Amino acid sequence: MQSKTIESYILKGLKKVVGKKSKQLHEPIFLGNEKKYLIDCINSTYVSTVGKYVNLFENKLKKYTKANNAVAIINGTSALQICLKSIGVNFNDEVIIPSLTFIATANAVKHCGAYPNFVDVEKDTFGVCPNKLEKYFKKILIREKNYSINRYNGRKVKALIAVHVFGMPCKINQINKICKKYKIKVIEDAAESIGSFFKKKHLGTFSLAGVISFNGNKTVTCGNGAIVLSNNKKLAKKIKHLSTQAKLVHKWEYDHDDIGYNYRLSNINAAIGCAQMEKLSIILKAKRQNFETYFKVFNKFNDVQILREPKFVRSNYWLISMKINQKKIKKNNLLKKLHKSGFLGRPVWKPLHNLKIFKNSKKDKCRNAIEVYNSIINLPSSPGVSLK
Repeated sequence: MQSKTIESYILKGLKKVVGKKSKQLHEPIFLGNEKKYLIDCINSTYVSTVGKYVNLFENKLKKYTKANNAVAIINGTSALQICLKSIGVNFNDEVIIPSLTFIATANAVKHCGAYPNFVDVEKDTFGVCPNKLEKYFKKILIREKNYSINRYNGRKVKALIAVHVFGMPCKINQINKICKKYKIKVIEDAAESIGSFFKKKHLGTFSLAGVISFNGNKTVTCGNGAIVLSNNKKLAKKIKHLSTQAKLVHKWEYDHDDIGYNYRLSNINAAIGCAQMEKLSIILKAKRQNFETYFKVFNKFNDVQILREPKFVRSNYWLISMKINQKKIKKNNLLKKLHKSGFLGRPVWKPLHNLKIFKNSKKDKCRNAIEVYNSIINLPSSPGVSLK
């Protein structure tokens, strides 16, 4: 089949799935008490970082994810940064991150004064490849008593950020095991993973801490916001303390014991988040229906593949990913055709190690990241596509 014919087939399939519904990549849907809680919040005058909805939102996330602790933060980037700072990542340290991730992961590292060191991913999970990671560690790391050092520049390698891409889990247990051997702490970037589980355990709860984003394009939203999950009470307490300018509790004194941040989620954003969490099950059901419809439409076509959750995984299907046959389909030509017809498909992120701003960063050979970038596009995935 010719390239143009394949592109027309994909466009026809998209029209069949989406119809007259949202052609955006992912837009939020408001089904419940969002306006009610916002009005209540405004009437209370507690619209900043103090108020009942912040605490309620944290409790809802603890209950849903079964994490022991949850700390509400203003956005995902800030949440990752404060996690790194709280586990001891400092100026001139190194943090291992996958090349295939949104730039916020790397920015959080740079905001700590540290350096990202990029590793490759798997072609199927899009997450850090454990086999390549272990080989890379053997090559570059010297193990000391309490940490590992990069033998080529002398920097301490303090942490690894394991990214769960598009609501699908990376091989987090294997990654944790490797990092434990090298005294490297693991933070999960589960930004896109609310409602995603591996072996009935919520993503973001497998390591020292995990971050879930509630940005406007996520499965459920606060408008802008994030949650840090942790089963380590001491760490969660430190993260919360630093997020409120490291202010010591006192009825009137302004006393601070550390360099803190104004990173606490606002009550007004939390109010939206509380209403959204009440409808999470409905939204997840709609997103699963999105996947099933896409899979049914495209399953019999050899040149494209709708990616599905692997064994033991319950995905939120945040974005529906399509793998294309690169020999027959030109990714950019397909995206141009989709956009011309109003369907806002997107590629995955450019591998970060190829960006000019990171050209001097340390990195492993990231061939799989490039392969994924060249072969995957994401299709319109809003819950409204399947909701009647």
